[in-house]
Amino acid sequence: MDVKDHELLNYLEEFLTENRKEGFLRVLKNRTKHFTIAMEDVYQLHNTSAVMRSCEVFGIQELNVIEQKFGKRIDTEIAMGAQKWVDVFRYNSVQSCMDEMRAKGYQIIATTPHDESCFLHEFDITKPSALFFGTERDGLSQEVLDQADGFLKIPMVGYTESLNISVSAAIIIQDITTRLRQSAINWHLTEDEIWEKRLDWTRKSIKDIDFIERKYLEEYQE
Repeated sequence: MDVKDHELLNYLEEFLTENRKEGFLRVLKNRTKHFTIAMEDVYQLHNTSAVMRSCEVFGIQELNVIEQKFGKRIDTEIAMGAQKWVDVFRYNSVQSCMDEMRAKGYQIIATTPHDESCFLHEFDITKPSALFFGTERDGLSQEVLDQADGFLKIPMVGYTESLNISVSAAIIIQDITTRLRQSAINWHLTEDEIWEKRLDWTRKSIKDIDFIERKYLEEYQE
């Protein structure tokens, strides 16, 4: 983040209350990119929105949505405003998403009751991981299963053999983020990432932001 962006943030923060600014800092201290979530062609829109909400609640900053078959918008009523605070990246193919995850340094973890799956409490949280969740009916595609670096499943002791995707995601996200915060792993956002999100969230919090930024630029150029 360069000097001009810092100056812009300082200017825009004048339009926020102290509580708002302090809230941003408090939340960002608990945000992480050590884990990221990827959802593959989830047909039920409310499930995507609910997973986004879980990401926001438990501090995962980035959500990846693969829309190879079903083009969907986020259901704002289910997301409950989470779309303002979570970064959503969209992909039109499974392969492009996996390639991007690897390029960012993540291992690919398929959440599925696979024979080689480890149980949730045994999952190694030390490695940056992209956790992939599949469709409600069919689960993850063979493409993801074939290229996954590992498999993860939730222990279940009842007759029911599967959970709704949004429930599964919430259980897994809550567990791994809780363990992460209790560890000595460097899971926090970098200082630059925090500055960038402060600027992003500040912009999203100000009414008539386009007008205010134009006014700032005019004054700055003078």
